[in-house]
Amino acid sequence: MRSLLVTLLCLLPSLTFAAPPKAPVAPPAPSGPRGLVFCAPGYPGTTQEAQSRMDELAGVISELAGWPVGSLAATYFPTEKAGLARFSEPDVVFALVPLPFFLSHEAELKLTARLAIVQQGLEGTQSWSLIAKKGAVKKPADLDGASLFSTAGYAPEFVTKVALAGYELPATVKVTSGGQVLSALRKAATGKEPLAVLLDAEQAKSLSTLPFAADLEVVHVGPKVPVAVVATLGERLSAADWKTVAAAFTKVPSTERGKAALEGVRLTGFAPLDEAAFAAAKKASGSAAK
Repeated sequence: MRSLLVTLLCLLPSLTFAAPPKAPVAPPAPSGPRGLVFCAPGYPGTTQEAQSRMDELAGVISELAGWPVGSLAATYFPTEKAGLARFSEPDVVFALVPLPFFLSHEAELKLTARLAIVQQGLEGTQSWSLIAKKGAVKKPADLDGASLFSTAGYAPEFVTKVALAGYELPATVKVTSGGQVLSALRKAATGKEPLAVLLDAEQAKSLSTLPFAADLEVVHVGPKVPVAVVATLGERLSAADWKTVAAAFTKVPSTERGKAALEGVRLTGFAPLDEAAFAAAKKASGSAAK
């Protein structure tokens, strides 16, 4: 009996104090501010010039989300290369980008579109307009060997497949990009070289004000697609945090400080995506299958 008792006492500690199963380890909290990056290739302004406006918008969003002061850092980049370099850094959780950028880099950056960005004077969706010398382009084949300039030219597949969906351009068309839209339109108006210009909705609204507008015409208007989106990158932001900050984004225009911050970056707010237009754009680009 004594031998049995001793044996049980020896086993008891191992039975009583066995370690419980380990709980899943939560991802570490960010060691610094979360990053919000605007990247708009072909649009004006520099990172330095925009920084004070970025700081103000980030401050408003943080405040509305109930996040501590300084927990969100926003930066603007006017080139695709600089934007991509910043997105590669793990602290960046929000990408505010035009649709051409989103569709070009969706898979690479693991982007998920969350909200539409609404620019001043525009809706959440827009049509792109193809402009050429008056009388020079009657059908797509007339652009054989021509150049096609657009601020979205850094994403040529967006230009040919999405913005001009249903308008079958010849394979010989060369898509080019840059910020000199006025210069490109003036060159197209002369007709000295085969050139067409693809304009977004904001640019197209100003076409009639040009002194040489009579020498140009709208050749084709594409389908409506989202202008720009708020996206998250991979799993860098938890579902709970997104739920909180999504509400903050949509509330920005409801405060005086928020309105002023949006005015500074020429936006009116953030809205739900037009899911039908977004899905159509993804299908046209082929990204839906990626």
